[in-house]
Amino acid sequence: MPKNTANAPAKAKVVRGNKGSGGRRPSPSVDPATLPDMYFNREASWLDFNARVLALAATASIPLLERIKFLSIFSTNLDEFYMVRVAGLMEQVRMRSRSTGADGLTADNSINAISRRVREMAAAQAKLWLKELLPQLKKNGIEIASRSELTEAEIKYLRKYFTRQIYPVLTPMGVDPAHPFPHLPNKSLSLCVMLRPKGAGSNGGSRKTVYAFVEVPQLLSRFVPLKVRGKSRFILISEVIAMHLQQLFAGSQVVDSFELRVTRDSDLEIDEEDAEDLLKVVEAELRQRQWGNVVRLEISSRAPDEAVAFLREMLEIERRDIIPVEGPLNFGDWISLARLPGRDDLRYKPFKPHVRAGWRQEGNIFDHLRAGDILVHHPYESFNSVADFIDTASTDPGVLAIKMTLYRTSPESPIMRSLIKAANNGKQVVALVELKARFDEANNILWARLLEREGVHVVYGIVGYKTHCKACLVVRREGKQLRRYCHLATGNYNPTTAAIYTDFGLFTADPNMCEDVSNLFNTLTGFANHTEWNNLVLAPNDMHSKLLKLIHDEIHLAHRGGKAHIICKMNSLVEPKIIAALYEASRAGVKIDLIVRGNCCLRPGVPGVSENIRVISIVGRFLEHSRIFYFNQSGQPLVYLSSADWMQRNFFNRIETMFPVEDPQLRERIVNEILASALNDNVNAWELRSDGTWKRRSPPSPSAVFDSHAHLIGLEDKLAAKKED
Repeated sequence: MPKNTANAPAKAKVVRGNKGSGGRRPSPSVDPATLPDMYFNREASWLDFNARVLALAATASIPLLERIKFLSIFSTNLDEFYMVRVAGLMEQVRMRSRSTGADGLTADNSINAISRRVREMAAAQAKLWLKELLPQLKKNGIEIASRSELTEAEIKYLRKYFTRQIYPVLTPMGVDPAHPFPHLPNKSLSLCVMLRPKGAGSNGGSRKTVYAFVEVPQLLSRFVPLKVRGKSRFILISEVIAMHLQQLFAGSQVVDSFELRVTRDSDLEIDEEDAEDLLKVVEAELRQRQWGNVVRLEISSRAPDEAVAFLREMLEIERRDIIPVEGPLNFGDWISLARLPGRDDLRYKPFKPHVRAGWRQEGNIFDHLRAGDILVHHPYESFNSVADFIDTASTDPGVLAIKMTLYRTSPESPIMRSLIKAANNGKQVVALVELKARFDEANNILWARLLEREGVHVVYGIVGYKTHCKACLVVRREGKQLRRYCHLATGNYNPTTAAIYTDFGLFTADPNMCEDVSNLFNTLTGFANHTEWNNLVLAPNDMHSKLLKLIHDEIHLAHRGGKAHIICKMNSLVEPKIIAALYEASRAGVKIDLIVRGNCCLRPGVPGVSENIRVISIVGRFLEHSRIFYFNQSGQPLVYLSSADWMQRNFFNRIETMFPVEDPQLRERIVNEILASALNDNVNAWELRSDGTWKRRSPPSPSAVFDSHAHLIGLEDKLAAKKED
């Protein structure tokens, strides 16, 4: 993405633009951390990440239905990007803001660049589908037929299918002085129909084209099955509707039709200070989400210019907000195609997550936790260990209380059932439900109401902050004393995502850690304001300053000639002061390895500034979600796990935790097993170059292939086989 350098210092000797020649050594009189050129644009970096997802869909070595899944994920990712990030930029433009970020770009600059890039990506996605994936599916007995490919028997069948299954739920919506332009719901696919009254042009009748719209029902499958023996043959429901438009508009002549889809601003705006009942306020805001401003119009590339101009006027959007697409729209619906039953030959080889030895061989869970900390790594290890911990606590006669945070969870969550069971068993149960978990608000509202009805004490956190930390505390009476046990995690208490997201969970009975978690819940549920913590590091309290100190400790170590090394794994690296500290560490000689899945605003590899920094991104079978921070400390390493990425919102606007891994064996496992696997990956890894481009790693030889996801699956399988022997 090009970069606005109008405000860059005149003496700066650094490459211009986000994607230039790679950067040159800056003038000694200029602090490189202050130069806009040393920070990639956040939105551009995120689009680079999504391009890596699309690249998976284009990778021939990946099973075909998995490629379809990545094609779908690319689209749903882009939807959320527009609904939140682009919507926020557009609001800045409406407010006439000229402020810039660390990269020097205004909101208007960013939107222009986003529009250009997304048009290129949409064209690449459509070409990939039409030229490669669609033919490959056909070769494998899965056909998506067009209207021109239908047989007479299929046309007859679809006529009946339309009349019985589709027609009754359609609502044609015309536009004229008596029929205002209809509301097009967020993310819904529609057909724009161009009509002329029958007999137009004769006897003085008007030949003016009029417009009408037909929303494609979201509750009906996008893929209509056709009856063909031995094959999976479908046609898109929008095609079926288009074939029968004359039936909907019997009094007019259907001139043409094309697909369109709007995306709306969907970020909730909640004034928590004035909200007497936060749950009701969030419910009301959710109802308004469908009415947000249009931030993107996806439209068929075959739409006539006059129709595009009409839609621009009606939707009040700029030309840059329109994304023309060749072929079908809304590939997000293709996830149902990827889940087509009975075709495991076109998917990744299934694997079974295991429970490591020592979890529940003898005695109960609490006996094992008193013996030492336990680390679980999902999805390679089963999430059942977490569900089992909470379920055991719900029925254990010694357990007096269970407290936990809930940011995102599944609709059919065993954890929720366990909390309800615990409340019914007379235990004190506290659930902090984050109502503002983006796009999970409705699900969380349902759970909050159900938990309250069942006697669970439900709270919503601290006014002005999202509670994003993942923690569970169990209080148990053992003899004459009370003992606490806790679980801290990098990911959500969600068994569905735990099967595809890489995350860590740490079980511990360490008194200091458990005291911290107890104080955390007192802060979240009451008005406690603890300032002294044993092990936990919290945001917005002191996580940011603690990380800066840890980075500067490595700098001081390097100045003294010690072996200084930082390895950090996260989803996003955006916060400018942290990036500036990493630049300083690089200049001091600290070796820095960053594993950043998504957006990374740091520019690596610039001589004299960031030449000691390497950035890679792992994008593959699983979604890399765990956050790990390693500081060598001259051979006495500190390893932290965290719920937080290195972004402004995580440091200053959310309740987050960072917790140390103190058991030497667990630390060694994280460093030598997990981090080393990621750093050595040459299948799923991409390297960020100083000019802002990402280069995909490739094995130096067929015998040197190293896929970190496959490696860790194999490692767990070997451990499970050894346990069975």
